[in-house]
Amino acid sequence: MKIALLCLCLFLSVCVFSADAIAQPGSFDVRRHLSTVTRYEVSTDAQRHAPPIPNPIPNSCQPIHLNLVARHGTRSPTKKRIKELDMLATRLASLLQDQHNPSISIPEWIRGWQSPWKGRLKGGELIHLGEEELYRLALRVRDRFPHIFAKDYHPDLYPIKATQVPRAAASAVAFGTGLFSGKGTLGPGHHRAFSVVSESRASDILLRFYDTCATYKDYRERHEPQVEKLKEPVLEEITSALISRHSLNFKRQDVASLWFLCKQEASLLDITNQACGLFNETEIHLLEWTDDLEVFLLKGYGKSINYWMGVPLLQDIFQTMQEAIQANEENQPGGMYERARLRFAHAETIVPFSCLLGLFLEGDEYEKIQRSESLDLPPKPPQDRNWRGRSIAPFAGNNMLVLYQCRDKQKGQNSSYHVQVLHNEVPVSLPACGTDFCPFEVFKEKVVLPLLKHEFNSICDAKSVVRDVEAPKPCSWSSFSHHRQRQ
Repeated sequence: MKIALLCLCLFLSVCVFSADAIAQPGSFDVRRHLSTVTRYEVSTDAQRHAPPIPNPIPNSCQPIHLNLVARHGTRSPTKKRIKELDMLATRLASLLQDQHNPSISIPEWIRGWQSPWKGRLKGGELIHLGEEELYRLALRVRDRFPHIFAKDYHPDLYPIKATQVPRAAASAVAFGTGLFSGKGTLGPGHHRAFSVVSESRASDILLRFYDTCATYKDYRERHEPQVEKLKEPVLEEITSALISRHSLNFKRQDVASLWFLCKQEASLLDITNQACGLFNETEIHLLEWTDDLEVFLLKGYGKSINYWMGVPLLQDIFQTMQEAIQANEENQPGGMYERARLRFAHAETIVPFSCLLGLFLEGDEYEKIQRSESLDLPPKPPQDRNWRGRSIAPFAGNNMLVLYQCRDKQKGQNSSYHVQVLHNEVPVSLPACGTDFCPFEVFKEKVVLPLLKHEFNSICDAKSVVRDVEAPKPCSWSSFSHHRQRQ
């Protein structure tokens, strides 16, 4: 996508709207608006309380193989971000010193505030909430597909793969602990040992393709500053509003750090009345949108290389399905073929893979990406949008592709095979199939084969790819309508 087209004076006016149009009084929960920092159970809470979806799977069909691609669970801030929060504490103390008007009402929590992670030299690890997310996910998956997980554990039947990043490997362990609980002899929970395999970061084109694709790394490095420029007007508007409300001389970076703190406090600590309390609902919706905008441009549909580089993962999944079909057709003794391949990675894996499948598109957008045409940016609040980080890749977010064998034994027909895709455990329709129960041959012809032409080594050789993304043209901000939000 040409960033020049994205600009189009995107922020000629900051959209001002009533929070009442978003949520009814008392219903707003900031924890539901944290983009990809949203906890899994918060992201999927509405799904769990929704009316049950009719099961489209015929009784003559049985699941025989499952592919899982999951993001790691809720984690602590990274080392770099911990330093940012320490700097924020120093900055807040400085702002208080500069404020000499005793009549100004300053939120009490700011006085003497220190980061909950102060003094931490390491970060980014899976926390207990993340362990629970993957453990419980495993229990639900096992209960939902008992036939697939009926066999005793063997690493060839249930291979578990994770990136070399510890939080991904720990997520794999938490999932495996739940999946195989009660099937071993270890401890009162009758657990059993299992293996988790990781590929070197330098060569992992299945789960860390974003680290090994030179074209993508080049694209991201050149366009991250431009994406930040697109977010600046919203941050500037909110900065002005905070200064007006609290009479503290906040800068744009202060607001960005306070929004990050809000997300960490709300998601990891369930604290919503400190940093999050500085923003009103309108501002939180806008800040969430800026995060979603960044995910769209740098990980999602904003540029085709973002998801084309994930084709090796799709190819690997497709190959496991073919092998499962072959094993079934050959009546392999005891059903001793691979039953499930379980992968644990990152948002940078989940988002591109979801785009490969054509998820979270609207209207004619699927046809547009088939023609390599640019997509419009996710619409700003209060307009509704499908593209939301909290739904696409929350902590422990996942895609499952389940292969079914269908056979009418009474009619003696040959087996047919179908693929069902579940995103965060909910069946989703593939645009290429028009259904969430896609015949395998249709899945092959319309989803997989058209994408295989994007060969990884070819598209990821930065030297051989023409730089077709222009720098953004200057936009005029003179027509901004500055409006200070009310508390």
